Amino acid sequence: MTRRSRRRALSLILATSVAWTQVTPAAHAEPRPPQIEAWQQSTSVRLQADGSLSDVLAISPSDVWAVGQQEIWDVWKNRGTIRHWDGARWAEVGIRDNTAAGNLRGLAAASPSDVWAVGDGHDGVPYLAHGDTGGFDRVRPSALHAGDWLGGVDAKAGKIVAVGSRERNGLILTGQGNSWSAQETKEKGALYAVSGGFAVGDTGTEPLIVHYSGGSWKSMPLPSVPGGYLRDVQVDNSKRALAVGGIYRGPGDVSPLALVWNGKRWRELPVPGPETRLYGVTGDGKGRYWMTGYDPARAAEPFMMRCEKGACETIRGGGATGRSSVRLQAVTYLAGKSTVWAVGHAVDTKDRYTDVVESFAPRTTTSKS
Repeated sequence: MTRRSRRRALSLILATSVAWTQVTPAAHAEPRPPQIEAWQQSTSVRLQADGSLSDVLAISPSDVWAVGQQEIWDVWKNRGTIRHWDGARWAEVGIRDNTAAGNLRGLAAASPSDVWAVGDGHDGVPYLAHGDTGGFDRVRPSALHAGDWLGGVDAKAGKIVAVGSRERNGLILTGQGNSWSAQETKEKGALYAVSGGFAVGDTGTEPLIVHYSGGSWKSMPLPSVPGGYLRDVQVDNSKRALAVGGIYRGPGDVSPLALVWNGKRWRELPVPGPETRLYGVTGDGKGRYWMTGYDPARAAEPFMMRCEKGACETIRGGGATGRSSVRLQAVTYLAGKSTVWAVGHAVDTKDRYTDVVESFAPRTTTSKS
């Protein structure tokens, strides 16, 4: 496969201080008037060549974390990266481990000094790292095996939950310190994200959601969605959550999927855009959600949806010069700022990848900054 072909292939499967280079593109929301909201900034953490960000987490407006990978095309140079925003600039945070992480996919924090990241290890064992702004150390639970895969993580004081797959079944790793346990789902498939006792993924043919109840993880009844899959979940509380993903209908034919939880059952939430891809979701904890991903119909424009009270609207940023596409793979809400940050990568006209951070806020917020 040629370098160009590999780039195109990856662009389909990635759903998977730095000086601020402000783009401030024009923006518009549909169907509301354009003055309601605006893209605030388009920036970068300045990863090495061919870099992409996979997840982002805001503990506070001056304490934001992002993870991803650099040199994604070189099997020997490919390295996971952890970046931190202190309110003024992005900085790289080191990992004290000579085995090196591959692609880092997920982030969670129990506190500002208790941050976790998961992804691939170059030794064939999933990578689990723990640390703070002073650096990260690799954690090696004996419950993890070579060939296991981790995609998401959730953290609370005294308990870490990471999810992924083992052989053909979903995998849930639970513990902290020297005490870890692993549980496989009864269903075939994989889990990609976990939050607040809910983990989401797919069986290979339909969506999969498991819930922690009665001391174990159990699958939940879902609407019938043949070809459906889920990639992220935002949990406000035990009675309100939103999971996002897509419906695979054939090569290159994917439609968006959003499932909402009301405390009793999951139901499908109608979303605009028949061909849009949804990768990440966040919320303000009060019933307002932001979903991010990619719209192949307008590939060069940053794409997001905002949902509230069962209705969703599409929000787009303007396309920057030289970009052929932008994929936003994760999103986080900055409490107190009414702002969301989405991360991913942009591809230029020569198929080169550059990490992106798209910052979005109501126009009333940007006018004050």
